[in-house]
Amino acid sequence: MAGCGETLYGARIGRGFWSAFRDTVVREGIPYQWKALNDEIEDAEPSRCMRNFRIAAGKEKGEFHGFWFQDSDVAKWLEGVAYSLRWHPDPQLEALADGAIRDVVDAQQSDGYMDTYYIINGLDKRWTNLKDHHELYVAGHMIEAAVAYYQATGKRVLLDAVLRLVDHIDSVIGPEEGKLHGYPGHPVIEMALMRLYGVTGDKKHLRLAEYFVRQRGASPLYFKEEDERNGNGFYWKDSHFQYQYYQAGIPFLQQKHAEGHAVRAMYLYSGAADVARATGDATLADTCRRLWDSTVKRRMYVTGAVGSSEYGESFTFDYDLPNDTVYGETCASIALVFFARRMLALEKKSEYADVMERALYNGVISGMQLDGKRFFYVNPLEVLPVACEVDQHKRHVKPQRQKWFGCACCPPNIIRLLASLEDYIYTAENDEVFVHLYAAGAVQFEKNWNRVVLSTRTNYPWEGDVAFEIQADRPCEFGLNLRVPGWCKKYAVYVNGEPVDAELEEGYLHIRRRWEDGDEVSLALDMPVRLVRANPRVREDAGKLAVCRGPIVYCLEEADNGADLHLARLGDAKPDDFDVEYLPDKLGGIVQLSCDGLRQTDAGWGEALYSDDAPDEAVPARLTFIPYYSWANRDVGEMQVWTRA
Repeated sequence: MAGCGETLYGARIGRGFWSAFRDTVVREGIPYQWKALNDEIEDAEPSRCMRNFRIAAGKEKGEFHGFWFQDSDVAKWLEGVAYSLRWHPDPQLEALADGAIRDVVDAQQSDGYMDTYYIINGLDKRWTNLKDHHELYVAGHMIEAAVAYYQATGKRVLLDAVLRLVDHIDSVIGPEEGKLHGYPGHPVIEMALMRLYGVTGDKKHLRLAEYFVRQRGASPLYFKEEDERNGNGFYWKDSHFQYQYYQAGIPFLQQKHAEGHAVRAMYLYSGAADVARATGDATLADTCRRLWDSTVKRRMYVTGAVGSSEYGESFTFDYDLPNDTVYGETCASIALVFFARRMLALEKKSEYADVMERALYNGVISGMQLDGKRFFYVNPLEVLPVACEVDQHKRHVKPQRQKWFGCACCPPNIIRLLASLEDYIYTAENDEVFVHLYAAGAVQFEKNWNRVVLSTRTNYPWEGDVAFEIQADRPCEFGLNLRVPGWCKKYAVYVNGEPVDAELEEGYLHIRRRWEDGDEVSLALDMPVRLVRANPRVREDAGKLAVCRGPIVYCLEEADNGADLHLARLGDAKPDDFDVEYLPDKLGGIVQLSCDGLRQTDAGWGEALYSDDAPDEAVPARLTFIPYYSWANRDVGEMQVWTRA
């Protein structure tokens, strides 16, 4: 993952939680999504994505179909394929991707332009609506796909095409006289250009990424001038957002709060963090830290979801975190993972990895069904199915995942993240190896021409024991840094069976020594059930608790507990009162939590709607909690994360 700090090479995920998850979700999801991109899924909303490319290339006749950013779906699919080929070589899949790339490249114009919406509908209108028409967003995703595919296969067809595309963009947009002084309405190209820069070393790619970050929101406001010049509409003119919907109301360096469209915000912040790291710009890095704090300390759900409002898929105000009307787009949690990873590249602090882990295990994988074939766009923390049908304010919330969407940004986004998960586990920098996430597997690196392999054995996240083995051609010295998750209050670390008093630095246990072949490190993380409260300023969660264990957030589901979940109470239940049971045959294999709680009854109420003398009675009830990510994989029913204490 160039642009995010040095990632160790040869990383592989071994048998465990993520391999089992990916074998189904990624290996099944990739062919399923290819069918969706080619309109071959019965009763699913058509994509027409690949057909658009063939029409734009002159291979078929027809009209453009879908959103103006439809091309990005195939770009993200190609990126996911590239990552999958790294750990699961598949000649047939690679040949399929090569064919898709040929259709994409055949649509490219002689000047390097690539965007089927304008190629089909008229090139005379291209670059006239950067605010809304996503040309730079589509370009960004195509760049990321090209870099990933080149790194996975060594093939340059798509890479050479996007290099021509970037040259074209650079000739049209930039600070020089005669160019458009614009920037993308939907960020992502900033991250993409930094990844391209990591491959090419071409300063032009860095300069263009930095320009897009710094120019955003500058006066005179480009989007306003563009609207006036081209007669574009401004959908948000009567909203509170105004141009901050696009994070463009004020210059980026002046922004203090996570505002506007949540996915756009996280993509922008990620790209800005990349630029800050590459340029060493302290002011830009400080802005990223400020926006990070705004996001995760005041505007993030316990599941790692961000973007609380359906209106604009957006942030609202501090501590506004409703559970049943939340938007929490899957792509927003994915983008938060991107942002966290890039902040880790700026500075090694475990708080970034903690959020990365929270989002991965909860807000991200909740977006895909366990069979890899249905998806959530919206990730609620409380669901009443009848409300999703009848209450217009909750119609965006679905009680079951969908086969596909016309706006299908989330499914391939999940695929590309999970397929590249190795890139988020380890990094190396200045003679130090960092382990940010715990998963079975191995990684290798070289130190002074000495090959070193770090192998990991663990049943995380169900158990807190993690074992590492060092294999080295010759003894060598380096620092091994192991994250102590923020949720862990007790831990111990051993080297070759002997306890070690390792120093805790910014949330990482630092062990520096001369390592020899066969050395073993054991990390024991205490993993009790935790009853988590929200800040009292979060009105919706007052008097309620979220049940968590390790990195996993749990929920009640109707399939286990019956209807009317809002009547459940934890009562006097304490963390030690919970039964912790691994069930290999339930929901793909989960640790289930259960305890004795209470359930309020309607005894004595009769037909009264309100009463000042009806009893507040509760009867004993057994409460069963499952991992939040696994809900909605059985019958349609109620679900809730926060339960009354």
